Amino acid sequence: QVQLVESGGGLVQVGDSLRLSCAASGRTFSSYAMGWFRQASGKERELVAAISSGGSTYYADSVKGRFTISRDGAKNTVYLQMNSLKPEDTAVYYCAARPFIVSRLPGEYDYWGQGTQVTVSS
Repeated sequence: QVQLVESGGGLVQVGDSLRLSCAASGRTFSSYAMGWFRQASGKERELVAAISSGGSTYYADSVKGRFTISRDGAKNTVYLQMNSLKPEDTAVYYCAARPFIVSRLPGEYDYWGQGTQVTVSS
């Protein structure tokens, strides 16, 4: 069992930065691929970035060059550094976990956090 707790969301201006954190419980954190998804109002949940247990990363085209995902095994935490934020980045951001390999499909993740709101104001 893995429990995920996100933090770091908030209201920012266009061009600002935010860093989201996802703290995971359990001693098998290193065995999980971690994903950051987002869901805007009225839209489907989409994968923003993910990192495999081995450290390989994936980014959606819409965030490449602006967002960076990383993980700290000592702290059982995965981060999403978001720079040059745009109004279209406004959404609830969720952290999710699945064994080893990343997937773009939300249904393939076993564990989810409660979500954290990110609002980018113009």
